[in-house]
Formats: sequence, structure tokens, C-alpha cells
Amino acid sequence: MRIENAPTLTIEHPGSGTGQSVVARGVWQVHALTKRGALKSVNQTLASLKGSNATWDLSEVASIDHIGAQMFWNAWGKRRPQHLTLDPRQEELFARIEKASSIALPRTRTSPMQGVIRLGGAVLTFFEHLKGFITLIGQVIQDAGRFIRHPLTGPWREVSANIYHSGFQALGITALVGFLIGVVLSYLSAQQLRMFGGDIYLVNILGMSVIRELGPMLAAILVAGRSGSSITAQLGVMRVTEELDAMLVMGISHGYRLILPKVLALALAMPLLVVWTDAMALIGGMVSAKVELGLSARYFLQKLPSAVPVVNYWIGLGKGVAFGMLIALVSCHFGLRIKPNTESLGRGTTTSVVTAITVVILADAVFAIVFSGVGF
Repeated sequence: MRIENAPTLTIEHPGSGTGQSVVARGVWQVHALTKRGALKSVNQTLASLKGSNATWDLSEVASIDHIGAQMFWNAWGKRRPQHLTLDPRQEELFARIEKASSIALPRTRTSPMQGVIRLGGAVLTFFEHLKGFITLIGQVIQDAGRFIRHPLTGPWREVSANIYHSGFQALGITALVGFLIGVVLSYLSAQQLRMFGGDIYLVNILGMSVIRELGPMLAAILVAGRSGSSITAQLGVMRVTEELDAMLVMGISHGYRLILPKVLALALAMPLLVVWTDAMALIGGMVSAKVELGLSARYFLQKLPSAVPVVNYWIGLGKGVAFGMLIALVSCHFGLRIKPNTESLGRGTTTSVVTAITVVILADAVFAIVFSGVGF
């Protein structure tokens, strides 16, 4: 059944070379091309004519839009054929397509030193972040001095709110992770100690590893992922909504009202979270030791003070203070550098968490080197 005004191609005087004459008729618009498989048959015909030196006659086409014209243009190899007859109304349409095809896209040059260029860019970016981080530390020290001189006008509410969000609300997840880590560490250590008859040394291994290393590290990593991301996202959203600019217009310091409270809050909350995480990990270790080795909780608690010198406890608390301040500074640093768009917000938050965890691990390595001869 023939469709009225359907797009058709008629090959007249079939032959080879210049002997072919192609006449187009009908409506070459998208609504007509998509009816009853017309597009498939037209494409097959055009594909068979691609590259041929035929004479094209489009003067009998009733109407044509950009889609139909582009189909002819692709079949012609993106250039006008030598023998072409157009209706005057079609000239403007094909002229626009011809002009668009002549636009040359810029070529991306690949330098043989591309790797060195990227490395140099990464180094420059690192030093740029380092400079901004040091500047932020200096600003926090100045704001802390102002806070000490004028404590009555200090950001007490902001500090209290941040302690609640970063400290109290993190008790649940730190307790769960600490308990499970204590169970796993005690269980694996007990299996190895049983082989050598050293069951009584489980308290030494568990106490030293948890109080000196695992407790502060677990608390710091969890806070970096939970509270660090929250701090960065909060500052980033304030940048997107232009609240930071509004604060500057009102004469409110970002450092005194936003950054300093977060640094002080984490410096105060992190040691308490370290003690909490240590306690939960040791309780988990005691439960596992009771099940695996039959060691009573009473023996465990009596043996712990002599197995772990008290200086390790203070080292763990010192790590908590340092880790908390580093997490807050890194999170604020990336939060203030977020640009006013959602893509930058997501990327900045991810980078902040990864950097905070990396900085915490590096700081823990520094603590291990500095206090290598203390507490053993």
C-alpha cells in the first residue's frame, strides 16, 4: 500500500558512472520518514548510491527538513555532488549544513612529555594545598588567641553543637566497630598463642595494640569518614548558597565562627572517643578471650594495668587530640575551596575524606617514630 507523500527515490536511466540520475519526491520530513518503515528503505537506497557519481534532482521534493537534508548530505560524502538540482527554497537549508560541515574541530595535541606535565601539575597542586593548609593553621591560631583574650564573646554554642554532632552522635558506630575489632583481634591472637602455650600474654597483646594504636586509629578513621565529610559538605553547601559571602558582608569571620569551633570540638571530643573505643575493644577482647581461652574478665582487668604501662594511655589520648585537630583542619580546608556547583561539592567531599584518612595515617607513623622508645 502506497503512503501519500511518502519519501521516495527513483533511479532513472540506470547504469554506471554518470549515467545514473536520482530523483527524490515526496515529503522528506521526520514524521514522514518514520512511517511504515520508510526510513529503512530510504537508507538502503541511499547506502547503495553512496560514492556514485550520479545526477541528483531534489526539485520535486514537496518539503524537507534538517533530518531529511542531513540524510542526503551523508549519502553525498558530506559535500555537494557535481550534478545537483535543488528547489530555490532548499538552497538555504543545504547552505547551512554545508557551512556547519566546514567547521573544523580543534585538535587535541598530545605532548610526548605529557607524563612529566601531569606530574608537574600534581606537584604544583600539592604545594598550593600545602600553602592554603598552613595559612588556615595560622588563621586558627590567631582566632584561638582572640578567643582566649575575649572568652565571653567566644563561639561557645558552635563548639557545643560540634561536640554533640562529632562526638556524642559518633558513640554508637565507634562502640560497634571497636567491639568487633576487639573480638576479631582477641580471637586470632588466642589461636596463635595457644599453639605456644602463651595464653596469658593475650592481655599484653590486646591491651598494647588497642590502647596505643588501634583505638586512636579506629576512632580517627570513623570520625574522618563521618564527621569530616559532614564538615566539608556543610561548608560547601554554604558556598553554593552564598552564605559564606553573606557572612563576610555582615562582618562575621569564617575562621572565628566556623573553623575554630570545629577544631576545638574535635580536639575535645576525639580523646573521649578514643577512651570509649578502647573500652569497647577491650570488652570485645575479654568476651572473645573468655570463649576461646577461658580467661575470666576479672583476670583480664587485674592483668591489664601491669601489662600496659600507663604512658601508652597518654600517648593514645595525645593521638586523639592531634587526629581530631587534623581532621577538622583538612575538612575545613577542602570545604572552603569548594566552588559554587554541585559537582565540586561531591568531588571536594570525597577528596576531603580520603585526604583526612591519609593525613591521620601519616601522623600515626610520626607518633610511632617519635615515641618508639616510650611505653614498652
